[in-house]
Amino acid sequence: MENGPVQKWGFEVKQELDTEPATTIRDSLSSIIENINKKDPRPIIPLGYGDPAAFPCFRTAIEAEDAIVDAVRSAKYNCYSFVAGVLPTKRAIADYLNRDLPYKLSPDDVYVTLGCKQAIEIILTVLARPGANILFPRPGWPFYEGFANLKHLEVRHFDLLPEKGWEVDLDAVEALADENTVAMVIINPGNPCGNVFPYQHLQKIAETARKLRIMVLADEVYEHLIFGSTPYTPMGVFGSIVPVITLGSISKRWVVPGWRFGWLVTNDPNDILQKTGIAKSIKDCLSVYVNMPSFIQGAIPQILEKTKEDFFSKIISILKESADICYDKIKEIPCLTCPNKPEGSMFTMVKLDLSFLEDINDDMDFSMKLVREESVIVTPGIAVGLKNWLRISFGVEPSALEDGLGRIKAFCHRHAKNN
Repeated sequence: MENGPVQKWGFEVKQELDTEPATTIRDSLSSIIENINKKDPRPIIPLGYGDPAAFPCFRTAIEAEDAIVDAVRSAKYNCYSFVAGVLPTKRAIADYLNRDLPYKLSPDDVYVTLGCKQAIEIILTVLARPGANILFPRPGWPFYEGFANLKHLEVRHFDLLPEKGWEVDLDAVEALADENTVAMVIINPGNPCGNVFPYQHLQKIAETARKLRIMVLADEVYEHLIFGSTPYTPMGVFGSIVPVITLGSISKRWVVPGWRFGWLVTNDPNDILQKTGIAKSIKDCLSVYVNMPSFIQGAIPQILEKTKEDFFSKIISILKESADICYDKIKEIPCLTCPNKPEGSMFTMVKLDLSFLEDINDDMDFSMKLVREESVIVTPGIAVGLKNWLRISFGVEPSALEDGLGRIKAFCHRHAKNN
Protein backbone atom coordinates (compact mmCIF):
# COMPACT_ATOMS: atom_id res chain seq x y z
CA MET A 1 0.00 0.00 0.00
CA GLU A 2 1.33 3.41 -1.00
CA ASN A 3 2.24 5.96 1.69
CA GLY A 4 2.06 9.73 1.46
CA PRO A 5 -0.65 12.08 0.22
CA VAL A 6 -3.52 10.66 -1.79
CA GLN A 7 -3.05 11.34 -5.48
CA LYS A 8 -6.09 12.20 -7.57
CA TRP A 9 -6.85 10.31 -10.73
CA GLY A 10 -7.04 12.39 -13.89
CA PHE A 11 -10.45 10.97 -14.81
CA GLU A 12 -12.16 11.79 -11.51
CA VAL A 13 -15.71 13.08 -12.06
CA LYS A 14 -15.94 16.70 -10.90
CA GLN A 15 -19.71 16.98 -11.01
CA GLU A 16 -22.74 14.86 -11.70
CA LEU A 17 -24.11 14.97 -15.22
CA ASP A 18 -27.24 17.08 -15.54
CA THR A 19 -29.57 14.57 -17.13
CA GLU A 20 -32.92 15.42 -15.54
CA PRO A 21 -35.47 14.31 -16.46
CA ALA A 22 -34.41 10.71 -17.04
CA THR A 23 -32.94 10.12 -20.48
CA THR A 24 -35.24 7.17 -21.15
CA ILE A 25 -38.66 6.07 -20.00
CA ARG A 26 -37.02 2.87 -18.77
CA ASP A 27 -34.79 4.90 -16.46
CA SER A 28 -37.80 6.62 -14.95
CA LEU A 29 -39.55 3.27 -14.43
CA SER A 30 -36.62 1.45 -12.87
CA SER A 31 -37.50 2.46 -9.30
CA ILE A 32 -41.15 1.60 -9.94
CA ILE A 33 -40.30 -1.87 -11.20
CA GLU A 34 -38.27 -2.52 -8.05
CA ASN A 35 -41.57 -2.36 -6.16
CA ILE A 36 -43.18 -5.27 -8.01
CA ASN A 37 -44.70 -7.74 -5.59
CA LYS A 38 -43.01 -11.01 -6.56
CA LYS A 39 -45.57 -12.97 -4.55
CA ASP A 40 -48.43 -11.77 -6.77
CA PRO A 41 -49.36 -14.78 -8.96
CA ARG A 42 -50.94 -12.57 -11.62
CA PRO A 43 -48.96 -11.62 -14.73
CA ILE A 44 -47.35 -8.17 -14.80
CA ILE A 45 -49.23 -5.82 -17.16
CA PRO A 46 -46.70 -3.43 -18.81
CA LEU A 47 -48.67 -0.27 -19.63
CA GLY A 48 -45.58 1.90 -19.21
CA TYR A 49 -43.58 0.86 -22.28
CA GLY A 50 -44.00 1.43 -25.99
CA ASP A 51 -42.88 -2.06 -27.02
CA PRO A 52 -45.78 -4.10 -28.41
CA ALA A 53 -43.34 -6.62 -29.90
CA ALA A 54 -43.56 -8.52 -26.60
CA PHE A 55 -47.11 -9.62 -27.54
CA PRO A 56 -47.78 -12.30 -30.21
CA CYS A 57 -50.60 -10.30 -31.84
CA PHE A 58 -48.04 -7.65 -32.83
CA ARG A 59 -45.61 -9.96 -34.66
CA THR A 60 -43.88 -8.22 -37.56
CA ALA A 61 -44.62 -8.86 -41.23
CA ILE A 62 -43.44 -12.11 -42.77
CA GLU A 63 -41.96 -10.02 -45.59
CA ALA A 64 -39.72 -8.25 -43.07
CA GLU A 65 -38.53 -11.54 -41.59
CA ASP A 66 -37.86 -12.99 -45.04
CA ALA A 67 -35.93 -9.87 -46.04
CA ILE A 68 -33.56 -10.26 -43.10
CA VAL A 69 -32.99 -13.95 -43.86
CA ASP A 70 -32.42 -13.24 -47.56
CA ALA A 71 -29.92 -10.46 -46.77
CA VAL A 72 -27.91 -12.67 -44.41
CA ARG A 73 -27.88 -15.70 -46.71
CA SER A 74 -26.87 -13.64 -49.73
CA ALA A 75 -23.45 -13.01 -48.11
CA LYS A 76 -23.48 -9.60 -49.79
CA TYR A 77 -23.72 -7.70 -46.54
CA ASN A 78 -20.90 -9.05 -44.38
CA CYS A 79 -18.64 -6.08 -45.01
CA TYR A 80 -18.52 -2.61 -43.49
CA SER A 81 -21.14 -0.18 -44.75
CA PHE A 82 -20.72 3.40 -45.86
CA VAL A 83 -20.95 6.16 -43.23
CA ALA A 84 -24.38 7.49 -44.19
CA GLY A 85 -25.75 4.15 -45.40
CA VAL A 86 -25.52 2.03 -48.57
CA LEU A 87 -27.01 3.58 -51.70
CA PRO A 88 -29.87 1.09 -52.36
CA THR A 89 -31.01 1.49 -48.75
CA LYS A 90 -30.94 5.28 -48.90
CA ARG A 91 -32.78 5.23 -52.23
CA ALA A 92 -35.46 2.89 -50.82
CA ILE A 93 -36.03 5.17 -47.81
CA ALA A 94 -36.26 8.23 -50.06
CA ASP A 95 -38.77 6.46 -52.32
CA TYR A 96 -40.79 5.32 -49.28
CA LEU A 97 -41.03 8.85 -47.89
CA ASN A 98 -41.65 10.39 -51.32
CA ARG A 99 -45.08 8.74 -51.41
CA ASP A 100 -46.33 11.43 -49.04
CA LEU A 101 -44.38 14.46 -50.28
CA PRO A 102 -45.07 17.10 -52.96
CA TYR A 103 -41.41 17.06 -54.07
CA LYS A 104 -38.80 14.33 -54.42
CA LEU A 105 -36.12 13.42 -51.91
CA SER A 106 -32.89 11.99 -53.26
CA PRO A 107 -30.67 9.36 -51.60
CA ASP A 108 -28.31 12.19 -50.65
CA ASP A 109 -31.04 13.56 -48.35
CA VAL A 110 -31.08 10.32 -46.33
CA TYR A 111 -28.73 9.31 -43.51
CA VAL A 112 -29.06 5.85 -41.97
CA THR A 113 -28.83 5.61 -38.18
CA LEU A 114 -28.91 3.10 -35.34
CA GLY A 115 -32.57 3.65 -34.58
CA CYS A 116 -34.24 7.01 -34.09
CA LYS A 117 -32.21 7.62 -30.94
CA GLN A 118 -28.98 7.92 -32.87
CA ALA A 119 -30.71 10.23 -35.34
CA ILE A 120 -31.60 12.48 -32.40
CA GLU A 121 -28.05 12.33 -31.06
CA ILE A 122 -26.63 13.27 -34.45
CA ILE A 123 -28.79 16.33 -35.07
CA LEU A 124 -28.53 17.63 -31.49
CA THR A 125 -24.75 17.25 -31.67
CA VAL A 126 -24.70 19.21 -34.93
CA LEU A 127 -26.90 21.98 -33.50
CA ALA A 128 -25.09 22.33 -30.17
CA ARG A 129 -22.93 25.44 -29.90
CA PRO A 130 -22.13 27.81 -27.02
CA GLY A 131 -25.23 29.76 -25.99
CA ALA A 132 -27.63 27.88 -28.26
CA ASN A 133 -31.10 26.83 -27.11
CA ILE A 134 -33.71 24.45 -28.48
CA LEU A 135 -37.48 24.20 -28.00
CA PHE A 136 -39.03 20.93 -26.83
CA PRO A 137 -42.70 20.01 -26.33
CA ARG A 138 -44.16 19.45 -22.87
CA PRO A 139 -45.21 16.71 -22.41
CA GLY A 140 -42.61 15.07 -24.60
CA TRP A 141 -40.12 12.23 -24.88
CA PRO A 142 -37.42 12.70 -22.23
CA PHE A 143 -34.51 11.35 -24.29
CA TYR A 144 -34.39 14.67 -26.14
CA GLU A 145 -33.84 16.64 -22.97
CA GLY A 146 -31.40 14.17 -21.49
CA PHE A 147 -29.15 14.26 -24.56
CA ALA A 148 -29.47 18.05 -24.98
CA ASN A 149 -28.25 18.45 -21.40
CA LEU A 150 -25.25 16.24 -22.13
CA LYS A 151 -24.42 18.52 -25.07
CA HIS A 152 -24.94 21.67 -22.96
CA LEU A 153 -27.73 22.74 -25.29
CA GLU A 154 -30.17 24.92 -23.33
CA VAL A 155 -33.67 23.44 -23.25
CA ARG A 156 -36.84 25.54 -23.33
CA HIS A 157 -40.30 24.02 -23.20
CA PHE A 158 -43.46 24.98 -25.03
CA ASP A 159 -46.74 23.43 -23.92
CA LEU A 160 -49.01 21.10 -25.83
CA LEU A 161 -52.60 22.11 -25.11
CA PRO A 162 -54.92 19.26 -24.02
CA GLU A 163 -58.00 21.45 -24.50
CA LYS A 164 -57.01 21.81 -28.18
CA GLY A 165 -56.21 18.18 -28.89
CA TRP A 166 -52.61 18.59 -27.70
CA GLU A 167 -51.77 21.15 -30.38
CA VAL A 168 -48.63 23.28 -30.00
CA ASP A 169 -48.98 26.55 -28.11
CA LEU A 170 -47.50 28.63 -30.92
CA ASP A 171 -47.74 31.87 -28.94
CA ALA A 172 -45.47 30.26 -26.34
CA VAL A 173 -43.06 29.17 -29.06
CA GLU A 174 -42.72 32.74 -30.28
CA ALA A 175 -42.27 34.03 -26.73
CA LEU A 176 -39.55 31.47 -25.95
CA ALA A 177 -37.46 31.87 -29.08
CA ASP A 178 -34.62 34.36 -29.44
CA GLU A 179 -31.58 34.88 -31.67
CA ASN A 180 -29.89 31.82 -30.11
CA THR A 181 -32.74 29.39 -30.79
CA VAL A 182 -31.74 26.74 -33.33
CA ALA A 183 -34.77 24.45 -33.68
CA MET A 184 -38.07 23.22 -32.33
CA VAL A 185 -39.11 19.58 -31.97
CA ILE A 186 -42.50 18.13 -32.79
CA ILE A 187 -43.55 14.51 -32.35
CA ASN A 188 -46.31 13.43 -34.71
CA PRO A 189 -48.16 11.12 -34.18
CA GLY A 190 -47.68 12.05 -30.58
CA ASN A 191 -45.70 10.34 -27.87
CA PRO A 192 -46.89 10.60 -25.12
CA CYS A 193 -50.28 12.12 -26.04
CA GLY A 194 -51.61 9.90 -28.84
CA ASN A 195 -52.55 12.98 -30.88
CA VAL A 196 -52.22 13.52 -34.64
CA PHE A 197 -51.56 17.08 -35.82
CA PRO A 198 -53.90 18.31 -38.57
CA TYR A 199 -52.46 19.62 -41.84
CA GLN A 200 -53.44 23.20 -41.03
CA HIS A 201 -51.71 23.12 -37.65
CA LEU A 202 -48.52 21.69 -39.13
CA GLN A 203 -48.56 24.49 -41.70
CA LYS A 204 -48.83 27.05 -38.89
CA ILE A 205 -45.89 25.39 -37.14
CA ALA A 206 -43.85 25.68 -40.34
CA GLU A 207 -44.79 29.32 -40.81
CA THR A 208 -43.93 30.11 -37.18
CA ALA A 209 -40.54 28.38 -37.49
CA ARG A 210 -39.81 30.29 -40.70
CA LYS A 211 -40.70 33.57 -38.98
CA LEU A 212 -38.31 32.70 -36.14
CA ARG A 213 -35.61 31.48 -38.57
CA ILE A 214 -35.32 28.07 -36.93
CA MET A 215 -35.58 24.55 -38.32
CA VAL A 216 -38.16 21.93 -37.36
CA LEU A 217 -37.07 18.52 -36.07
CA ALA A 218 -39.96 16.20 -36.88
CA ASP A 219 -39.98 12.96 -34.88
CA GLU A 220 -42.18 10.70 -36.99
CA VAL A 221 -41.25 7.31 -35.59
CA TYR A 222 -45.00 6.53 -35.28
CA GLU A 223 -45.74 7.63 -38.86
CA HIS A 224 -48.92 6.14 -40.36
CA LEU A 225 -49.92 4.51 -37.04
CA ILE A 226 -53.21 6.40 -36.99
CA PHE A 227 -56.78 5.25 -36.38
CA GLY A 228 -58.76 8.44 -35.78
CA SER A 229 -60.38 11.02 -38.05
CA THR A 230 -57.23 13.13 -38.63
CA PRO A 231 -55.13 12.02 -41.63
CA TYR A 232 -51.38 11.68 -41.16
CA THR A 233 -49.32 14.45 -42.77
CA PRO A 234 -45.52 14.34 -42.61
CA MET A 235 -43.87 17.61 -41.62
CA GLY A 236 -41.69 17.33 -44.70
CA VAL A 237 -44.68 18.45 -46.78
CA PHE A 238 -43.78 21.96 -45.60
CA GLY A 239 -40.08 21.72 -46.40
CA SER A 240 -40.41 24.54 -48.93
CA ILE A 241 -41.56 26.85 -46.12
CA VAL A 242 -38.90 25.91 -43.54
CA PRO A 243 -36.07 23.34 -43.38
CA VAL A 244 -37.34 20.11 -41.81
CA ILE A 245 -35.26 17.26 -40.41
CA THR A 246 -37.31 14.07 -40.33
CA LEU A 247 -36.37 11.48 -37.71
CA GLY A 248 -37.85 8.05 -38.30
CA SER A 249 -37.42 4.30 -38.07
CA ILE A 250 -39.05 0.96 -38.80
CA SER A 251 -39.32 0.24 -35.06
CA LYS A 252 -42.98 1.05 -34.54
CA ARG A 253 -44.76 0.64 -37.88
CA TRP A 254 -43.12 -2.76 -38.40
CA VAL A 255 -43.10 -3.53 -34.64
CA VAL A 256 -39.36 -4.31 -34.48
CA PRO A 257 -37.79 -1.87 -31.98
CA GLY A 258 -34.98 -4.32 -31.31
CA TRP A 259 -33.77 -4.12 -34.91
CA ARG A 260 -32.55 -0.57 -34.23
CA PHE A 261 -32.90 0.78 -37.76
CA GLY A 262 -33.62 4.48 -38.22
CA TRP A 263 -33.02 7.46 -40.44
CA LEU A 264 -32.37 11.17 -40.46
CA VAL A 265 -33.70 12.92 -43.56
CA THR A 266 -33.25 16.52 -44.74
CA ASN A 267 -36.43 17.97 -46.28
CA ASP A 268 -34.95 21.09 -47.81
CA PRO A 269 -35.87 21.87 -51.43
CA ASN A 270 -34.44 25.38 -51.01
CA ASP A 271 -31.00 23.98 -50.04
CA ILE A 272 -30.85 26.06 -46.85
CA LEU A 273 -29.26 23.19 -44.89
CA GLN A 274 -26.57 22.86 -47.56
CA LYS A 275 -25.81 26.59 -47.61
CA THR A 276 -25.60 26.82 -43.80
CA GLY A 277 -23.30 23.78 -43.49
CA ILE A 278 -25.79 21.64 -41.55
CA ALA A 279 -25.87 18.85 -44.14
CA LYS A 280 -22.07 18.54 -44.17
CA SER A 281 -21.96 18.59 -40.37
CA ILE A 282 -24.46 15.71 -40.23
CA LYS A 283 -22.23 13.63 -42.49
CA ASP A 284 -19.10 14.59 -40.53
CA CYS A 285 -20.80 13.67 -37.26
CA LEU A 286 -21.91 10.30 -38.60
CA SER A 287 -18.32 9.52 -39.58
CA VAL A 288 -17.34 9.14 -35.93
CA TYR A 289 -20.38 7.03 -34.95
CA VAL A 290 -20.86 3.28 -35.27
CA ASN A 291 -22.40 2.41 -38.63
CA MET A 292 -25.70 0.59 -38.99
CA PRO A 293 -25.24 -3.21 -39.45
CA SER A 294 -24.91 -4.01 -43.14
CA PHE A 295 -27.32 -6.96 -43.32
CA ILE A 296 -30.25 -4.92 -41.96
CA GLN A 297 -29.49 -2.21 -44.49
CA GLY A 298 -29.50 -4.89 -47.17
CA ALA A 299 -32.97 -5.99 -46.06
CA ILE A 300 -34.55 -2.53 -45.99
CA PRO A 301 -35.44 -2.16 -49.70
CA GLN A 302 -37.33 -5.46 -49.59
CA ILE A 303 -39.02 -4.55 -46.28
CA LEU A 304 -40.20 -1.14 -47.50
CA GLU A 305 -41.28 -2.30 -50.96
CA LYS A 306 -42.83 -5.71 -50.32
CA THR A 307 -44.65 -5.49 -46.99
CA LYS A 308 -48.34 -6.00 -47.80
CA GLU A 309 -51.01 -3.52 -46.81
CA ASP A 310 -52.96 -6.16 -44.88
CA PHE A 311 -50.13 -6.31 -42.31
CA PHE A 312 -50.41 -2.58 -41.63
CA SER A 313 -54.21 -2.81 -41.54
CA LYS A 314 -54.03 -5.57 -38.93
CA ILE A 315 -51.71 -3.53 -36.68
CA ILE A 316 -53.93 -0.45 -37.02
CA SER A 317 -57.03 -2.52 -36.23
CA ILE A 318 -55.49 -3.87 -33.02
CA LEU A 319 -54.32 -0.41 -31.93
CA LYS A 320 -57.75 1.08 -32.63
CA GLU A 321 -59.44 -1.64 -30.59
CA SER A 322 -57.00 -1.06 -27.74
CA ALA A 323 -57.37 2.73 -27.93
CA ASP A 324 -61.16 2.35 -27.67
CA ILE A 325 -60.82 0.02 -24.69
CA CYS A 326 -58.38 2.39 -22.99
CA TYR A 327 -60.53 5.49 -23.48
CA ASP A 328 -63.79 3.80 -22.46
CA LYS A 329 -62.38 2.05 -19.37
CA ILE A 330 -60.66 5.20 -18.10
CA LYS A 331 -64.02 7.00 -18.17
CA GLU A 332 -65.18 4.48 -15.56
CA ILE A 333 -62.50 5.58 -13.06
CA PRO A 334 -63.46 8.81 -11.22
CA CYS A 335 -59.93 9.95 -10.36
CA LEU A 336 -58.69 9.67 -13.96
CA THR A 337 -59.53 11.85 -16.97
CA CYS A 338 -58.46 11.32 -20.56
CA PRO A 339 -59.01 14.72 -22.22
CA ASN A 340 -58.77 13.38 -25.78
CA LYS A 341 -59.38 10.02 -27.35
CA PRO A 342 -56.06 8.91 -28.86
CA GLU A 343 -55.89 8.99 -32.65
CA GLY A 344 -52.39 7.67 -33.24
CA SER A 345 -49.21 6.10 -31.84
CA MET A 346 -49.84 3.80 -28.86
CA PHE A 347 -50.10 6.14 -25.87
CA THR A 348 -52.49 8.43 -24.10
CA MET A 349 -52.06 10.98 -21.33
CA VAL A 350 -54.41 10.68 -18.35
CA LYS A 351 -54.91 13.39 -15.74
CA LEU A 352 -54.78 12.24 -12.13
CA ASP A 353 -57.16 13.97 -9.68
CA LEU A 354 -55.67 13.42 -6.22
CA SER A 355 -58.72 14.93 -4.50
CA PHE A 356 -60.50 11.60 -5.05
CA LEU A 357 -57.76 9.57 -3.35
CA GLU A 358 -56.97 9.05 0.31
CA ASP A 359 -53.27 8.27 0.56
CA ILE A 360 -51.69 9.04 -2.81
CA ASN A 361 -49.24 11.94 -2.83
CA ASP A 362 -48.54 12.40 -6.54
CA ASP A 363 -48.19 10.55 -9.84
CA MET A 364 -44.97 8.81 -8.80
CA ASP A 365 -46.54 7.62 -5.56
CA PHE A 366 -49.57 6.39 -7.53
CA SER A 367 -47.32 4.44 -9.92
CA MET A 368 -45.21 2.92 -7.13
CA LYS A 369 -48.20 1.73 -5.11
CA LEU A 370 -50.05 0.53 -8.21
CA VAL A 371 -47.27 -1.82 -9.25
CA ARG A 372 -46.83 -3.07 -5.69
CA GLU A 373 -50.53 -3.81 -5.19
CA GLU A 374 -51.74 -4.68 -8.69
CA SER A 375 -48.62 -5.60 -10.75
CA VAL A 376 -49.52 -2.96 -13.34
CA ILE A 377 -46.80 -0.65 -14.67
CA VAL A 378 -47.68 2.87 -15.86
CA THR A 379 -45.41 5.84 -16.54
CA PRO A 380 -45.71 8.73 -14.06
CA GLY A 381 -46.40 11.95 -15.91
CA ILE A 382 -43.43 13.69 -14.31
CA ALA A 383 -41.19 11.50 -16.49
CA VAL A 384 -42.59 13.15 -19.62
CA GLY A 385 -42.92 16.64 -18.15
CA LEU A 386 -46.44 16.72 -16.65
CA LYS A 387 -46.72 16.21 -12.90
CA ASN A 388 -49.82 14.37 -11.66
CA TRP A 389 -50.58 12.89 -15.04
CA LEU A 390 -49.97 9.33 -16.23
CA ARG A 391 -48.81 8.02 -19.59
CA ILE A 392 -50.57 4.78 -20.44
CA SER A 393 -49.51 2.58 -23.34
CA PHE A 394 -52.26 0.66 -25.11
CA GLY A 395 -49.78 -1.09 -27.42
CA VAL A 396 -50.48 -4.40 -25.69
CA GLU A 397 -52.72 -7.40 -26.24
CA PRO A 398 -56.31 -6.07 -25.88
CA SER A 399 -57.19 -8.72 -23.27
CA ALA A 400 -54.13 -7.76 -21.20
CA LEU A 401 -55.11 -4.09 -21.51
CA GLU A 402 -58.60 -4.81 -20.18
CA ASP A 403 -57.10 -6.77 -17.30
CA GLY A 404 -54.66 -3.97 -16.48
CA LEU A 405 -57.28 -1.22 -16.57
CA GLY A 406 -59.56 -3.35 -14.41
CA ARG A 407 -56.78 -3.60 -11.84
CA ILE A 408 -56.23 0.19 -11.99
CA LYS A 409 -59.96 0.69 -11.36
CA ALA A 410 -59.82 -1.65 -8.34
CA PHE A 411 -56.73 0.16 -7.04
CA CYS A 412 -58.40 3.57 -7.31
CA HIS A 413 -61.54 2.28 -5.60
CA ARG A 414 -59.47 0.84 -2.74
CA HIS A 415 -57.68 4.18 -2.25
CA ALA A 416 -60.75 6.36 -2.75
CA LYS A 417 -61.68 8.87 -0.05
CA ASN A 418 -64.62 7.86 2.14
CA ASN A 419 -64.36 4.35 0.76
